[in-house]
Amino acid sequence: MKYRSLLVVAAMTLAAVHTAHAGGRLLATGGVSQLEGAAGGGLTPWALIAGTGTRDEIGMTAYATYLDISNFRLHSAGVAIGFYDRVELSFARQRLGLGSTVPGESIEQDIVGLKLKVLGDAVFDQDTWVPQVALGLQYKRNRDFDFVPSALGARNDRGIDIYASATKLYLAGLLGRNVLLNATLRGTRANQMGLLGFGGDRANHYQAHFEGSAAVFLNDAVALGMEYRHKPDNLSAFREDDYRDVFLAWLPSKSVSLTLAYAQLGNIANQPDQTAAYASLQLSY
Repeated sequence: MKYRSLLVVAAMTLAAVHTAHAGGRLLATGGVSQLEGAAGGGLTPWALIAGTGTRDEIGMTAYATYLDISNFRLHSAGVAIGFYDRVELSFARQRLGLGSTVPGESIEQDIVGLKLKVLGDAVFDQDTWVPQVALGLQYKRNRDFDFVPSALGARNDRGIDIYASATKLYLAGLLGRNVLLNATLRGTRANQMGLLGFGGDRANHYQAHFEGSAAVFLNDAVALGMEYRHKPDNLSAFREDDYRDVFLAWLPSKSVSLTLAYAQLGNIANQPDQTAAYASLQLSY
């Protein structure tokens, strides 16, 4: 709770400086906050840039996410700054409570992200099939590597994920409803997003993995969608499964969004068939 409060206060303080200069973008065009801090869906980054700033403005988001997993608890909180609808800089901290696997203990991870929009506009380029494209990286440092990850056979306490995302919003695309599609290709060595370290005895090299999202806007403020995230399987101690979710996002204004989801996370450490109830609150400027 302490670090989440500090992150939110910091975001609101910095955002106050730019309040007069942000807010020109349309509702929902900054996405919500991904578990690792980037603008996007809950499981995967999108090519959208955080905040509500146009190409002449600086925008910002702050978020807090909680996953009540069958045998674990995951908290994630962070901030992201969008510069002129072109560059995004983000920071997130994750904490995984280990539940009955290691009672009373947890693993923390810090993530610094950078994203660059390189092509297109997901909203305004309606006369072409070309999506908005962004390139990004996420530098991750596991703060508790010597505790569980090393014992499971992970090779490193830090790593860099690199990715390319393509996002397209089709206005009045399905029965008159707006539809968003996203595809992301990620290069990674991370085990469970890095919470169980990087690399392992089975594999210690970068692998390419697909991530996808699809959402339909039921009205201007409510989106229903699903996501899929292909995962590496580097540790022989425990199998790692892909992630899936179904989500409902409510955006009552440009400044606030609430996302609820049901996620299937598969095998996590020694616990099979893990499912999660997911809730995320985001403030945007």
